[in-house]
Amino acid sequence: MFIEKVMPRFSETDALGHINNTALPVWFEAARVPIFKFFTPDLNPHNWKLIIAKIEASFVGELFYAHEVTIKTVVEHIGNSSFTIKQEAWQQGKCCVIGKTVLVRYNFANKAKQALSEAEITALSEHMA
Repeated sequence: MFIEKVMPRFSETDALGHINNTALPVWFEAARVPIFKFFTPDLNPHNWKLIIAKIEASFVGELFYAHEVTIKTVVEHIGNSSFTIKQEAWQQGKCCVIGKTVLVRYNFANKAKQALSEAEITALSEHMA
């Protein structure tokens, strides 16, 4: 499991005083950086090997400004060329958002998906839920 801490910024609040729903995909992406490094260790976008096939977020509680948020990230499923990441945003001891992202190993030169390598599967497997 990977754990990332986020301190919500005032600009991420909405008119209702909550953290706006558009902030969560950004926070979740930032918390996926350790997984990105399995594929592109230097994070150079010219050598990128992943695309997002699906992203979803279920809001099960409220998030507020001025209270730290903990993002927990695990690998939920590994397929042949894709894998699913599950993420949770916790604040003040409560799970407030559950997110899932399907990432695909992608060859940009060929514009096609590519099978995960054994090394990539091993790295991902070490972080299975």
